[in-house]
Amino acid sequence: MDLELKDKVAVITGGSKGIGLGIAHAFAGEGANLVIAARTKSETDKAAADIRQRYGVRVTPVTSDVASVEGCKAVIAAAESAGGADIFISNAGTGTDETVVNAPDEKWQYFWDLHVMASVRISRALALQMEKKGGGAMINIASICAVQPSAYEPIYNTTKAALMMLSKCLSNELISKNIRVNTVNPGLIQTPDWEARAQREHQGSNWQSYLDDIAAKLAPIKRFASVKEVADFCIFLCSPRASYIVGSALHVDGGWLNTV
Repeated sequence: MDLELKDKVAVITGGSKGIGLGIAHAFAGEGANLVIAARTKSETDKAAADIRQRYGVRVTPVTSDVASVEGCKAVIAAAESAGGADIFISNAGTGTDETVVNAPDEKWQYFWDLHVMASVRISRALALQMEKKGGGAMINIASICAVQPSAYEPIYNTTKAALMMLSKCLSNELISKNIRVNTVNPGLIQTPDWEARAQREHQGSNWQSYLDDIAAKLAPIKRFASVKEVADFCIFLCSPRASYIVGSALHVDGGWLNTV
């Protein structure tokens, strides 16, 4: 299936590893050009170089912390220099661990800026770029935790829920400009972060069994998804093949969500 993404400009935050890097590879495989942003210069530059060599597309690496205003401005400027965004994947984020009672204001504020305000700041600027090009698509990567909260990370749960609401509001504003906005809520995805956690919790070579046990308890499909499975879904959702999907929150969770 031709997803009609060749020569489009896809902007991906958190694009140097995990789900973001997988999405970058998937877009590049369809011939799209990329702007990938992340905080660590060495990782971002390496990801960009690897993608250029493998797919022959243009890739602009941006070293920035999108939890800051300046970090968002750097991404916006890079997208403009690349010809203007056609696609935006707001993926930058991370997990956390706290209780509501014990978490200080500073921690709440950081995750609010990272998970919500980064998307607000970049989306409103890239929407102008997309409008000049006749339209586009945006995905906010939230989490199953936005609707089915985990017990140990209330700040993550709360800010991802807010991100999902932002997507819905933004979708209503932008669809008249032919810009589609949706949310993707991943469940158990076997990212490098999950693998590192498994290696810490289960010493030795059989750390995969730790992840298998988690999947067996939580997901009816009884396994983690690969990063590629999420990435393939995201690039379809951004393509003209998904042109009637607007303002939706779509779960890639192997059946983990326990509500309808």
